[in-house]
Formats: sequence, structure tokens, C-alpha cells
Amino acid sequence: MRMLDGRSMAAEIGRYVVDEAERLAAAGVTPTLAVVLPTADPAAYSYAEIIERTAGKVGVRCVLHEPKGEPAAILDTIDTVAADPTVHGIIVQTPLPDGLTSREVGEHIPTAKDVDGMNPSSLGRLALGLPSFAPATAAAVVEILTRARIPMSGARVCVIGRGPVVGKPVSLLLLAEDATVTICHSRTKGLVSIAHEADIIVSATGHPRLVGAGFVRPGAAVIDVGTVVTETGQVGDVDAAAVSSVAGALTPVPGGVGPVTTMLLLRNTIRAARAA
Repeated sequence: MRMLDGRSMAAEIGRYVVDEAERLAAAGVTPTLAVVLPTADPAAYSYAEIIERTAGKVGVRCVLHEPKGEPAAILDTIDTVAADPTVHGIIVQTPLPDGLTSREVGEHIPTAKDVDGMNPSSLGRLALGLPSFAPATAAAVVEILTRARIPMSGARVCVIGRGPVVGKPVSLLLLAEDATVTICHSRTKGLVSIAHEADIIVSATGHPRLVGAGFVRPGAAVIDVGTVVTETGQVGDVDAAAVSSVAGALTPVPGGVGPVTTMLLLRNTIRAARAA
């Protein structure tokens, strides 16, 4: 079985980001990503620090904003960075505080700066095949499959999870690659048998070790998007120990989808800066 190393793939993307950042710098442009932290959630802070640290290594300026108070104050902060011509990309960390929805937040992020595909218009453009930034985690799935040379055209893909951040957008991205996609969720009947027919399984549910060996047809590729912190450490949707004896390829948790997601946010920021 092949272990799909997201860290090495992220490093490859990072070299491109460095080169592009240097070109922009030579033209007097500093690619800048604004990260808005609307709550004091430890996991959100931890990921923001990862973004900031990674950005510093590849020539992207990362600015953290920590608005306090009512939802209106948070939206005001987003509006402020949205209007700032020196900011090229915006990402708002979740969870959001009570009284504020992802839709409301997304609508305040201009699509040109929506490097994590949070604006509903970005998802709509994605569905129509128009230029847009897809949610970075969903895009990371396709990036990994592409770099691993796992064929998507004509492949049967089972996506487990129908959320707006991964499940729905990754299904649209895979359709654009000419895959045949089945979207499964908590009410799907016969989930194991459906997954077992797939050439590629993408799981994004947040349920630890949901996907066992019985889900996987021998030789299938399994992309584990789930991330849950347990008493024994970080685990994904996939029971890696069981699945590794059956799958042809598997992303580890940690070290799979996560590093690629972070680097794609920064690549999107570069692209937004170039288009500004």
C-alpha cells in the first residue's frame, strides 16, 4: 500500500509559492492573508498559528485579527480587511460565536479574496464551472489525487459527508475531473456496500475510525479528511490499521490532507494577489 505523504506534497507546492511570492515582491507586491479569529477556540488558534508559521516560510504575509464582542463587530472587522487593498486573501476561522452563521460571514468576504471558498457565491460559481476559489480542504483532496497520479476520470468515487466545506465542494471538483461521484451521509442505506464499489473513497465526517476494511475494495485509494483529537492522539475517519491491508493508497492522519490544505490557502493568496 502507498502512503500518500501530504507533507512532501505541501513542500512541493511551497516551492512554487516561494517563487511566485518573490516575483510579486519584485513588482512591489507583498501577498497578504488576513486570518480572522472570531472566538477563543484553542483549535482555531492552533491552526491560525500553523498558517502564520507556514506563511512566513514561503513569503506570504499573514495578519491575525481577533475581533471581540457581538457578531456585528466581527462582521465589521471582515469588512475592514475586505476593503484593504493590501490584503489579498481572507479566511475566517470556525467555530463561529452564537448569532453568526457561516453564510453571513461568507457574504462579507469578496469572492476575489475568498481564498477558502466561504462565500456562497464561490460555491455557486464552482457548481457552474466558473473561476472561483474552492474550499481549500476540498481542493486538497483533488490535489493529492493528482500528485499521486491516481486516475479520477471515469473513476467511481464515494464521498462520505455532504457538508459545505468538504463533501459538496469536493464532489463538484471530482465531477469536473470526470469522476462518477456518489455522495453518502448519515442517512445513506447500505453505506458499506456503496463504498466497497468505489475506486476512490473520500471520507469527511469527523467520526473516528468510521471507515473500516469492509468499506474498501482491494486496491482502492482512501482519502481521510477527518480529524479528531482523542485521548490517544489525533485520528481520522479511517481505521488506518485495518484499511492499510486492503487499500492501494491512503492518506495518513496527521500528515495527509492537512498540510496540503494549508499550502493551498497560501497558493490561493498568491493567485489572488496576482489578479488584484
